[in-house]
Amino acid sequence: MSNPALSNNPALNGKTLSADELRRIYDQPAAQTQRPGIDTPATQGGFEQPPAITPSDRPMTYENTISKTAMLFLIVLATAAVGWFMPLLALPAAIAGLVLGLVNAFKKEPSVPLIVLYAVFQGVFLGGISGIFEARWSGIVSQAVIGTLSVFAVVLVLFRSGKIRTSPRLNKIFFVAIIGYAVFSLVNFVMVMFVPGADGWGMRSGWLGVAIGLLAVLLASYSLVMDFELIQNGVKNRVPEKWAWSAAFGLMVTLIWLYVEILRILAILRGD
Repeated sequence: MSNPALSNNPALNGKTLSADELRRIYDQPAAQTQRPGIDTPATQGGFEQPPAITPSDRPMTYENTISKTAMLFLIVLATAAVGWFMPLLALPAAIAGLVLGLVNAFKKEPSVPLIVLYAVFQGVFLGGISGIFEARWSGIVSQAVIGTLSVFAVVLVLFRSGKIRTSPRLNKIFFVAIIGYAVFSLVNFVMVMFVPGADGWGMRSGWLGVAIGLLAVLLASYSLVMDFELIQNGVKNRVPEKWAWSAAFGLMVTLIWLYVEILRILAILRGD
C-alpha cells in the first residue's frame, strides 16, 4: 500500500515547496555560505565551470528508482527459494516482515539496511506460502504472478496515458477503506487461529471471500496509482536519490500485497 514515508514528504506529495522546505529535504541548513562550484557556478578564465555534484546531491530519477526496485525484487526472489523449501519459516518471516514494514513506512528518512531486511523476510514468507499453495493447487503460483503483473501493467499504462489519477476525495475513501480492511483482516486472523472449527479462510471463504479479495485488489491498484504519482513528484522536484529507496519500498509493499490477494482469490476459487 502507499508508503507514508513518501506521502508525508512535501517533495513527493505534490505540494508547492518553499525555499526552506527544499533546504530541509536536501539536509542543508537554512542559512549557509555559498560554495563555489556547488551553490554558485565557479568561474575560471572568464568561463563558468559546471557545478560539482556529490553523491548526496544526485537527484532521484526514474532510472535509479527502477534499478533499486529491481534489486529489491531480486532479493525477494532469492530468499523466496529458502521459504519454498522451508515453509515452516513463512509465519515467523511474515511477522518480522510486518514489523519491518511498519518501521520503514513511518521512518522520516529511508534506511537501506532495513528496507533490504524487509525484502529478505518478505521473500521467505512469499516463498513459504507459494510452496504450500502450489503443492495443493498445481499452477496456482504462475497464475498469481501473471495476474499481479497484468494488474501492474494495466495500472501503469492507464497512469502514463493520464486516464487515472488520485484525488483528495478518493484518497480519503481509500484510507478509510484500508483501515476497515485491516481491522477485518485482524479479526479474521484471530478467528482462524483461535476459534475452534473455523476453516483456513475464516470469514473469507466462498464467494464472500472472493468479493473481499476483489475489493482488496482494487485498493492495491489505487495504491499503485498513489505510488506512481509520488515517484513522479519526486523526480519532478529533483529530491535526493536516497528517496528512490523509499519509492522502491513502497512499490514492493503494494505488489507483494497484490500478489497475496490474487493468490488467495485463486485458492478460494480452486478450493472445494
